Amino acid sequence: MVYVGGVLGLIGLLTLLFRDGDVVGLPAVGVGAGLLVIGVGVGVLGVLRRRAVRRRKIARGEPVPVGNVFERARALPGLLRDVRRGAYTDLPRNRTFLWLLALVYLISPIDILPDLLPIIGVTDDAGVFMWLLTSVSTATGLYLRKQREQLPQQPPTGRRSTDGG
Repeated sequence: MVYVGGVLGLIGLLTLLFRDGDVVGLPAVGVGAGLLVIGVGVGVLGVLRRRAVRRRKIARGEPVPVGNVFERARALPGLLRDVRRGAYTDLPRNRTFLWLLALVYLISPIDILPDLLPIIGVTDDAGVFMWLLTSVSTATGLYLRKQREQLPQQPPTGRRSTDGG
């Protein structure tokens, strides 16, 4: 929901800044402002939902993804390499195939809903893109968590332990 809100907000902002004529018979300023408000609202609801889900998972003892967007992006090649070698088995075997299928669908000119339809034609691509983005992000976050759990615990730096002698 956070990504969808961000995309809607961005479309609204771009409509406000660059659109001069009417949009589907409505003034561009009204459409842009409406999309911007809806995008911010959906984004805020997404953040709140994400926090609630995270709290629930932690309470149940389930693993939660770690790392920010950049750390997860850097971890993706290692995840794919370890999955291919069989060193990381927490990712279902069909998941990488589904990711590849989603990429082919996004790149392919063939769509379930043609892009020529005004708004509806883009929604299938946006839905597949959002699923791909969240699925890869979650998988790499869990991969990072597992990597961090396997690292040996380092003592905190900056202090020396004294034995009194």
